Amino acid sequence: MRTFSQIKFKKYLVPVLVMAVVAVPALVQSQDVANGSATATILAALQVTGGTLAFGNVYQGVAKSIANNNAAAGVFQITGAALAVISLYMQLPEYLQGPSNDRMVIAFSTTDASVDSTANVDPTAFGDGWQNTNPHAFPAATTIGGLGGAAIFLGGKVIPSVNQTAGGYTGDIVLTVSYTGV
Repeated sequence: MRTFSQIKFKKYLVPVLVMAVVAVPALVQSQDVANGSATATILAALQVTGGTLAFGNVYQGVAKSIANNNAAAGVFQITGAALAVISLYMQLPEYLQGPSNDRMVIAFSTTDASVDSTANVDPTAFGDGWQNTNPHAFPAATTIGGLGGAAIFLGGKVIPSVNQTAGGYTGDIVLTVSYTGV
């Protein structure tokens, strides 16, 4: 014989089970899943080729200048990803070292550099970019040209003393180039 609580339990159990079975697919259908992805492209590595700022023969006590658009200007060639923004830092010497540890003053003005963004490497035929700029503070938004190259043309001035020791003098010019990520 059934008791009142068993009948009541069955009476409520069946509708609850039916609703649970009906509700579960509705819950599952109200969710969705999507797959995304992450991508990245590594740009071409930067390559920098140093140049020589060639003053040639210099007389004792007579300063000599080379303009950044002169064939003797130092040419620093940069290759990398086309149209990428780069930062430039040039470490310039204060002296050139010569025979018997003699030093000759070298100076750079605020207009002694030009940055050609056209991959041109001829300082006498400037293409496009920044002319007559400061080699101690290059423009912040310097870009590599559409052909994947740029060049810096560097001029300067040597100032020998009246009793400067005869012989060859050299100094290091260091150009650091990096992508900015902009």
